[in-house]
Amino acid sequence: MTSATAQAYEPNDSLRAVRLGMRLSQDEMAQAIRRSGVELGEPNDASKRLVQRWEAGISRTPRPVYARALERLTGRPVEALGFALAVPMARVRDDGRGGHDLEPGPEGVTPAAAGQRTVPAAVAEDYSGVWLSKYEYYSSGRSSSFAGQHFVVLVQHGPRLTARSLPNGSSNPGSPLSLDLTADSNIVTGTWMEQTATDGYYAGARYHGALQLLVEPTGRRMSGKWIGFGKDFDVNSGPWELVFQDASTSRGTIERYSRPPE
Repeated sequence: MTSATAQAYEPNDSLRAVRLGMRLSQDEMAQAIRRSGVELGEPNDASKRLVQRWEAGISRTPRPVYARALERLTGRPVEALGFALAVPMARVRDDGRGGHDLEPGPEGVTPAAAGQRTVPAAVAEDYSGVWLSKYEYYSSGRSSSFAGQHFVVLVQHGPRLTARSLPNGSSNPGSPLSLDLTADSNIVTGTWMEQTATDGYYAGARYHGALQLLVEPTGRRMSGKWIGFGKDFDVNSGPWELVFQDASTSRGTIERYSRPPE
C-alpha cells in the first residue's frame, strides 16, 4: 500500500517558470499574492507553504480567491499557470479569508521532494535555463513578414520542457509566450501560445499552435517550424528556433535577461 507521503505528484513547472521569471522567491510570491488579494478587495492567506504545494503539484485547483489574485499578479490566465479550475471564475467570495486548497500536504514539501524525475537516458541533456526564442510570421493585413523574439526561462522535468517568457523580455512588449514541449532524443515537439498586447496591432488576440524542433548536436540550439491558425481561419507556418543563453535561473541571471532582445 502506498502512503500519502510517498505518492508521486506532477510538478507544476508552468507556475515555477513564471515565478522565476518574476524574480520572486516562494515566500515573496506568497506575499505578492496577498497584496494582490487586498487590491482586489478579496484578502487571502497565501503562504510560502501554499506556493510550495502548488509547485510540487500537490494542489492543482486553487480556490477562486487565489486564482484571481494569481491572474492579477502575473497577468496570465490561471490555466496558463498550470492550474485547472474546479469551479468557474465567478465573482464569489470564499468564506473567511479564502482558506487553503484541498487537503494540506506535509510541512516543508518542495518540488524536489514531490514527484521530481531524473532525466532519462533518451534525454541526456538538461536544457533548463534561459533561452532566446525567435520566430517569423507573415502578416496578411500588413503584407509583410515580421519576427517575434522572447527571452524565456525553461524548466525541465524528465522529457518535459516548460518555457515561459520573462517580463519585459520580449520584442513585442506585453505579449507573454508559453511553450509546453516534450523531448525525445534530439526531437522536441509540443505546443505554443502567445497572448498579444492589448494595445498592439493584434489587440490582445490569443494565438496558439504546434511546434516541432530538432536539437543540434551541441544541445545549444533547437530549430524547426511552427504551425498555427490565422485570423482568416487559414493554417500558417514559419521558422522557429530556441538559442541557449545561460544555464542559471538565479535572480541575477533572470534580471539580466528581463529586457527586449537586441
